[in-house]
Amino acid sequence: MMISSVTVRFAAFVSLAMMTGFAIAEAPLADATVDGLQLVKDTNLSLVYAQPDADLSTYNRIYLTDPYIAFKKNWERSQNRDSANRVTADDMTRIKAQLAMLFSDVFIKTLEEGGYELVTERAEDVLLVKPAIINLDIVAPTTSAPGISYTFSESAGEMTLYLELYDSVSDDLIAKALDRKIDRHTGYFRWHNRVSNRAAARRILQEWARVLKEGLDEARGVRADIESNAKAGIKNP
Repeated sequence: MMISSVTVRFAAFVSLAMMTGFAIAEAPLADATVDGLQLVKDTNLSLVYAQPDADLSTYNRIYLTDPYIAFKKNWERSQNRDSANRVTADDMTRIKAQLAMLFSDVFIKTLEEGGYELVTERAEDVLLVKPAIINLDIVAPTTSAPGISYTFSESAGEMTLYLELYDSVSDDLIAKALDRKIDRHTGYFRWHNRVSNRAAARRILQEWARVLKEGLDEARGVRADIESNAKAGIKNP
């Protein structure tokens, strides 16, 4: 059986995170990864590593690849053990395709509205973004079973974003990030179905897309300040 390279890279990253405290907030994180990326502190994502001299402001366009989607380990087994509506392999394939499409729609819309051009070709000013959704855990999946399915729970589920940023020409790894999101808990139980699941996924994806856009915005802002100071004869720190 072939194993996705995304899965291999993600597993290595998660192993580092688990060993160094990603799951245990009190433990210190490693200062660097095996590929030379340095820990970035005080970010809006759970774990970020980047090149020490990374400068995202040099990229004016973005090449966003289709996201890799993977369910939580043994998710299908757990669903079929606890639910009357059995999940099939076709159901899982359909859910992954729908989530991948929603991911692309949300990220493209957020980035384009933020002034970023999305392309499908590599160039010196193009940032290559390779996303993955890992550990997808849907509480009430829509199955091919006849009838409308509802599940009563506090949350629609959870998923984890794994993101890699590359120079699109050299394939040099600039940064990578990991962030787990759980659908908001309202403090009371509610029905979950296809519509509520999609709404929950969209909320999470919109937050991640916003974080990426704001990170790129910040890089552009820093570069603009440096250029402005240079023109004014002000020494940059």
